[in-house]
Amino acid sequence: MWLRVSCDLEFDIPTPLPFVLMLRPSSGAQQWVTREECTLKPYVPVMEFTDEYGNLCQRLTAPQGSFSIITSAEIMTADTVEQGFGPPFTEIQNLPNEVLSYLLPSRYCESERFRQLATEMTNGQRAGSAIVRWLKENIHYRPGSSNISVSAVEVNLNSYGVCRDADIYNQYRPPIYPKMKHVKVEAFTPTEPRLISTRAAP
Repeated sequence: MWLRVSCDLEFDIPTPLPFVLMLRPSSGAQQWVTREECTLKPYVPVMEFTDEYGNLCQRLTAPQGSFSIITSAEIMTADTVEQGFGPPFTEIQNLPNEVLSYLLPSRYCESERFRQLATEMTNGQRAGSAIVRWLKENIHYRPGSSNISVSAVEVNLNSYGVCRDADIYNQYRPPIYPKMKHVKVEAFTPTEPRLISTRAAP
């Protein structure tokens, strides 16, 4: 299946401003980027690096005044994505050290305030499939309804949010694949990273 993606960002900048962008999709086992283009007006030097999650990140300093970023890409991907709901649950004491940080609360996902809900949500069920089912049934996708100050607790109270909010519910699970897709839920398993859903939001 062919996907064509693009964005057109325009800024009016009062003083030179540093940016860290994630606007380039990366090729991998599940997708192949066949063409991409990025235009900066006016042009400024860009330094690119790969972050700890595998995202391609671009650093630049935009000049004062009007500044625009235009990107486009064509991507070949499979018609369907394999979804794995069956891996066994891994007890906390058996988790490897490198994924323990995903159990910690943050200002976006106050995990200590979701203990009861998490227990009720996954009781007697596979955690991955239970989380996906709960999100689809309880959190409605409403474009423009959330911003950087909104946390998972507020989204839960409102019962709606944007694609980022479906992702922060699962912050305690390591984001294995580059996070360029709209919404997905991923989970740690003892054998390999597993993508368990790509449709947490419509």
